[in-house]
Amino acid sequence: MIDITEKRISLRSAAAEGFVYCTPETVKRIRENNLPKGDLFGIAKASGLLASKKTSDLIPHCHPVNIDFFDLTFEVIERGVKINAVAKSIGKTGIEMEVLTGLSVAALTIYDLLKPIDKQLEISDIRLLEKKGGKSETQFSKFAEGSKAAILVCSDSTFAGKREDGSGKTIESILKESNVEISDYSVVPDEPGTIRQKILSWVESGIDLIVTTGGTGLGPRDNTTDTVKELLDQEIPGVAEAMRSFGQDRTPYAMLSRSLAGRIKKTLIVCVPGSSNGARESLKAIFPAIFHAKKMMRGEGH
Repeated sequence: MIDITEKRISLRSAAAEGFVYCTPETVKRIRENNLPKGDLFGIAKASGLLASKKTSDLIPHCHPVNIDFFDLTFEVIERGVKINAVAKSIGKTGIEMEVLTGLSVAALTIYDLLKPIDKQLEISDIRLLEKKGGKSETQFSKFAEGSKAAILVCSDSTFAGKREDGSGKTIESILKESNVEISDYSVVPDEPGTIRQKILSWVESGIDLIVTTGGTGLGPRDNTTDTVKELLDQEIPGVAEAMRSFGQDRTPYAMLSRSLAGRIKKTLIVCVPGSSNGARESLKAIFPAIFHAKKMMRGEGH
């Protein structure tokens, strides 16, 4: 199975439909509830619900997921039975396979219950109607596309060439994955004046997002958080909370991070740890939803 440890927990939903086609005589008997094996839709619904819970047992690469809501509905139409399935889950991966599995088994159950009276049965047109959550949430991603970002690596040792810049490269890669334009990339020492000057110059140039890395810990030269905090017009505590919460699920050291986020004029700034893992996990926790702040800062509401 693929690695989903870096995915965020979020609300996921999916909907699907499918059809069981049969003869007009069978349709008539369904409407009259005159069937040899009894309650058609009650049994089909029960089988679909049970099957949805067994999806990861049946399909090798499916992750087990919590199913927080699942429903099947049936409609008798001119050519047979239309089946609709919907489900919701709060988790790291989608729930569309559970929806499709539950619907498919419900269709097979209807087939089984009707086959004594109909030799022309056909299961057809099973398809996913929609899925929401995770990467399918494009309303946030569209704000990321075309945004201009700058990366500031704050590290005495990296500036002096004694330490390889890993976190900055990690941030650059994640920004590019989100179709964000990298307007500038700088490495500076842990000097408050230098950090302040670089950030303010980017703000004046109209950069949408500044990501700093390094200087968020408890060391004697960890100056980034304190320097940036003095520049903020507004702090956005929820962003830092999200980053630390995401990190805490992966390492107990995340609670020691002084990660920070806020707004300077119309520029977002996010301060993440100096380690590559810390930087990656922090951005995974807030991307792409962080870019919704652009809409809010333009006065376009939520």
